[in-house]
Amino acid sequence: MFKAAIFDMDGTILNTLEDLADSVNHALQACGYPKRSLAEVRSFLGSGMNVLVHLSVPEGTSAEDEAKVLALHRDYYPLHCAEKTRSYDGVTDLLKKLRAAGLRTAVVSNKADANVQALVRDYFDGLFDVAIGAQQGMERKPAPDMVEEALRRLQVSGQEAVYIGDSDVDVSTAKNAGLSMVTVLWGFRDRDMLEKVGADNFAENTDTVYRLLCGSESIG
Repeated sequence: MFKAAIFDMDGTILNTLEDLADSVNHALQACGYPKRSLAEVRSFLGSGMNVLVHLSVPEGTSAEDEAKVLALHRDYYPLHCAEKTRSYDGVTDLLKKLRAAGLRTAVVSNKADANVQALVRDYFDGLFDVAIGAQQGMERKPAPDMVEEALRRLQVSGQEAVYIGDSDVDVSTAKNAGLSMVTVLWGFRDRDMLEKVGADNFAENTDTVYRLLCGSESIG
């Protein structure tokens, strides 16, 4: 029986795609660059704001001009991060059920820490014991730093926790941190791609996540 569940944010508990796309496209247009489609932005997500902007600007963009796009995105997104964002179906109930079953809960994300804290307050107030976003002195996922800090704050070992995510970055994060993982299929990556990077314990809905963590199904 697990004692804690550690969740990714984007593509796992929150569908943030449209707000992220609107923000990065605002920055791109302001600098005279073409906008990116939702499908393109979806494929760029998972490694944080810097990587999203780097992949979104046209190939050959100078470091100075890329920094301008990044600064615009960094300023715009916190002001508009909850306009189209929504929690995925069943996630709030899943968190309540896990906590009722005695599990502690955490979220770790490559989003800026201030944005993570704001979104947790807006969408999941009181449902996470720990929330950690990108900050100085802590390596971003897939490095294990954030997960290890969450484990420390939760006061559980890696063997007592399970990681829940939706992307290739999450698969690598769980492996690097030595945690079992549940891979959700409603997020920003397709199953074929996830299988190629070694994902397993797939969940098509939150009921399956609950059964894997607390019920009749088991994590291999």
